[in-house]
Amino acid sequence: MSHSEPGHRAPTTASISLEGQRTGDAGMEEFKTQVPNWAPDLEEEGETDPWALPQLKASGQSWKELNWAGRLRHVVIGVLKGFALLGLLYLFICSLDILSSAFQLLSSKVTGDIFKDNVVLSNPVAGLVIGILVTVLVQSSSTSSSIVVSMVASKLLTVQASVPIIMGVNVGTSITSTLVSMAQSGARDEFRRAFGGSAVHGIFNWMTTLVLLPLEIVARALEKLSGLVVGSFTLSPGERAPDILKVLTQPLTHLIVQLDPNAISDSATGNVTDSIIKQWCGTEETTVKPIQVKNISECSTNFCFPCGDQLCQERNVTVNMKPCHHLFVGSSLNDLAIGFILLAGSLLALCSGLVLIVRLLNSIFHGRIAQVIRKVINAEFPFPFGWLSGYLAIVVGAVMTFVVQSSSVFTAAIVPLMGVGVISMERAYPLFLGSNVGTTTTALLAALASPADMLLSAVQVSLIHLFFNMAGILLWYIVPAFRLPVPLAKKFGNVTARYRWVAGVYLLFSFFLIPLAVFGLSMAGGIVLAGVGGPLLGLLALVVLINLMQRHCPTWLPPCLRSWAFLPLWLHSLQPWDRAITSCCKCCPRAQDPPADTTVKEAYCFENRVVLVSHRL
Repeated sequence: MSHSEPGHRAPTTASISLEGQRTGDAGMEEFKTQVPNWAPDLEEEGETDPWALPQLKASGQSWKELNWAGRLRHVVIGVLKGFALLGLLYLFICSLDILSSAFQLLSSKVTGDIFKDNVVLSNPVAGLVIGILVTVLVQSSSTSSSIVVSMVASKLLTVQASVPIIMGVNVGTSITSTLVSMAQSGARDEFRRAFGGSAVHGIFNWMTTLVLLPLEIVARALEKLSGLVVGSFTLSPGERAPDILKVLTQPLTHLIVQLDPNAISDSATGNVTDSIIKQWCGTEETTVKPIQVKNISECSTNFCFPCGDQLCQERNVTVNMKPCHHLFVGSSLNDLAIGFILLAGSLLALCSGLVLIVRLLNSIFHGRIAQVIRKVINAEFPFPFGWLSGYLAIVVGAVMTFVVQSSSVFTAAIVPLMGVGVISMERAYPLFLGSNVGTTTTALLAALASPADMLLSAVQVSLIHLFFNMAGILLWYIVPAFRLPVPLAKKFGNVTARYRWVAGVYLLFSFFLIPLAVFGLSMAGGIVLAGVGGPLLGLLALVVLINLMQRHCPTWLPPCLRSWAFLPLWLHSLQPWDRAITSCCKCCPRAQDPPADTTVKEAYCFENRVVLVSHRL
């Protein structure tokens, strides 16, 4: 690539010091090599950490400097902001509930049809992507899990086939926090922290799935472990745990729309329903009443008895049916039209509420108040018990998710706090892990309240979900060196902070296009899926391996593979893609700084014998 193109500058001579060199040339302390002066300065890059929480400076007068009128005004404004924040959070949670209802209305038939194809579900990879797609469509891991439980209880799905679907449900539920992070894309640093926080949740779920899915295919570990636990206890149906969050949100959401919670499960198990919108909300009470027999032949099937001058039979009569009171009772619109209306309204309310919440948090969390809150949330136990802080955060995340009865609500509330700089990535990571565990305990308690014929299946599926998340914690949290989702999410956040359109591409490909492509290949058969997916996965693994070797042991590679400079620029840089996308879509902001073209620098460095010997710049 010629450096005489517009926007490029000619390479200049720069001096690079070698640290820690232990070669025979001990007297040589500096050498000169050709480095483009648009490449980033290595020392300046390490001076500021973009992931460090922002400095919170006190604004205005301190409490001691205020008079009594100023203190009263300060307290009143603080109380009003607190109530406004609670109101916006309530609106946010209700809009999430309506958004879930909208997706269920739009995709109820498709979801039921997907689950009906048992041939496809027998493929573990296809089951995984089906779990992702269904959870994305209905925007509720609880709904997806209940469908799986109903199918297993109805003998339409085996427990073995349900395990990959449960893994997909766990992956799909992280889309909610990703959508919430998009509301902070206006501020670069806030978006870096918010999107990185949402990405760490998805990366953890994906990495756990990539490890446990092959293990489950080979050894069926989760199925056997859950079956062993279920078989060691005597279970009996109990009462359903109270849903605290629903009690608070139903007075508003039930005025907008009400759905039949069993309609999608009935569709998956073969019971066709015309609409999932609830029309009758009263309790059904069946009473036995004597009914006069019009035809004597009816007495041949049921017992008749004299009642006056005629014969009568006892028949069940349903009474006390009360109609629901929401906007779409008796509407002539079909489920698809109502779903689009609710989708548009809920997205508008969700985005508006998020923007207002972020602005209100920025106004509240400043000065000494923010310093105290941030210090409490990110506090560490004193030495030598500092390692317990993360595990306490896991417990807090599990308890809070159990209280609100929704992992999506809890994780979506954490992301804006990360964006404004109140919660660090290192503290949010165990909170997300605890949320994963908390939502499984909620599902487990709900499973214990299932009818007797569905009890064992429901409990075993819930235990599989619990063991999956516990295994993920053992893999990616117990050993600090294995907490790989955190650095990966930070690198991903840095990329999306520079090229904000990458967030939309990640959302589109991770939760829609790739699962749809895998699902389409699985419909063609396992041989086609393996023939297409195997080489692609092998190529991806090779690229990752070469990148690691380029960073840690470049001398082991042939000279042509020590950098990606031999490839076209669009294959190893996002700069051409950024120019193309920002020129086509004016709403996408262009990267502030042009990405550093380090390929020339790498080529010169790897050709220099001194650099190859020292390996440290």
